[in-house]
Amino acid sequence: MGTKLTGMTLKNMVSKPVTRRYPHEPQIYTDRTRGHVENDMEKCILCGICEKACPALALSVDKEAGTWTIDRFSCVQCMACVRSCPPRTQSLTMRPEYAPPATSMAPEVFTKPTEVAEDASAEAAKPEEESSE
Repeated sequence: MGTKLTGMTLKNMVSKPVTRRYPHEPQIYTDRTRGHVENDMEKCILCGICEKACPALALSVDKEAGTWTIDRFSCVQCMACVRSCPPRTQSLTMRPEYAPPATSMAPEVFTKPTEVAEDASAEAAKPEEESSE
């Protein structure tokens, strides 16, 4: 028994490691990897079709508040929401990499940018002109 263990130990000492040196070597994702759902809020029309298509009830859409919410702990990465997203918007995509680690179990809330807020920020960015009297 001792010789078997010694042989295996020596073999492991001279062979390449089985694992990757993450994060020094990037993770290689296969074509069929299902990582996490991502929503481009600028394209999203908040129609709620993805919410109705989600079998895990991980999504919620509030059109009045302009928010799209996902509970990543409930999401099963089935892509039902991505497939149901209207072809004219295609705001939902399935990213092949995994979601970053969460610091809490709270759902992620994304807010649709409003045009009024963008106009106000553009106005605020303009330098004030000096008035000459």
